[in-house]
Amino acid sequence: MREPHARLKQTIASRRWTRAERRVVARGFMGRFLIAIEPLVIAAFFSALPLSLILRKHDAAFVLAPIFGSAAILFFIYAVVLMVPSSRALIESFGRIYTVDGYVRYRRELRAGEPPAYFVAVLDAHRSPLGEWPLGHVPPAFERRDLWPALVEFSPYGGIHRIDGRSTGVLPETIPPLGIGAGLNGG
Repeated sequence: MREPHARLKQTIASRRWTRAERRVVARGFMGRFLIAIEPLVIAAFFSALPLSLILRKHDAAFVLAPIFGSAAILFFIYAVVLMVPSSRALIESFGRIYTVDGYVRYRRELRAGEPPAYFVAVLDAHRSPLGEWPLGHVPPAFERRDLWPALVEFSPYGGIHRIDGRSTGVLPETIPPLGIGAGLNGG
């Protein structure tokens, strides 16, 4: 069987992201970038400390340099971890949004000793999965049935954007500049 993403490119109707959709993702990226600046600055500061201690031939340099160097590495890793999801989303916004007249399927996965995990999938007209994403909570629709016929817009990384023309909230219609305040007041 071919890779699902390759199958999407060849057999499913798609469109480019609109400027408004890409702007929402770019604003979210910039907001996350502003948050990541702080650990980057701290990493740079903690990198400069051991270098200055070593260059000045300070007595405690070989004791303090590994501590400051380790802190610099940890803050840098934290900044990278902050930026990876938003960077990937921004790159994905230069891809395609796929539209399929098929099905939306909800499923529950039971795990020993853990609460159940919930997933949503897009299926084509032949009920073959085109993509599946984890859910943060139990959808109300799950209690009624687990398979729904629907016209679905989705992207491989972002998930389901619209079901029967209604937004799922994965990609909000607008986002405040730099993403500051997004998610407040139910938005």
